[in-house]
Amino acid sequence: MIKTINILFVTMFGLGKIKIIPGTFGSIATVIILFILFHILNLSTNTILIGLVIIFIYSFSAVAAYIKDEENKDPKEIIIDEFIGQSIPIYLYEISHGTEKSPNEALIFYGVCFVLFRFFDIAKPFPVSFFDKNFKNSFGVIMDDVCAGFYVVLSLICFMVLTSYFI
Repeated sequence: MIKTINILFVTMFGLGKIKIIPGTFGSIATVIILFILFHILNLSTNTILIGLVIIFIYSFSAVAAYIKDEENKDPKEIIIDEFIGQSIPIYLYEISHGTEKSPNEALIFYGVCFVLFRFFDIAKPFPVSFFDKNFKNSFGVIMDDVCAGFYVVLSLICFMVLTSYFI
């Protein structure tokens, strides 16, 4: 039973089993899920944060259990790490400025976050590559995507700072 729950969890209910670009599908699913939570269900940011923290914490043991007997310690079907990494810039956007975000504005921003996250997750600049290469366990699987998520945040902050000087 626990093994089945872990498989469903780390593959985002089987979405990771898609043969081509499962990480991209996991990121798209994350964008859709978070848009629904924030803009359709209007859940509080604290409720969503608690859910994200629980997912983050549980993912370490779930991924560890999934890869325990695997030769490949970062199989493509594990996409819960994409969910975690993609959630970082979107959540921080939603809590930023303390203002109400319109769904149209959010869709544009979510799209930018999606493209940037996929870029950093695939290109793996340091320290994303460091975690990917040096930690062949659940920590490495998850933390490279966390770093990619923070790269998105850093990129957007740099963009906002630079545009404030020129506009």
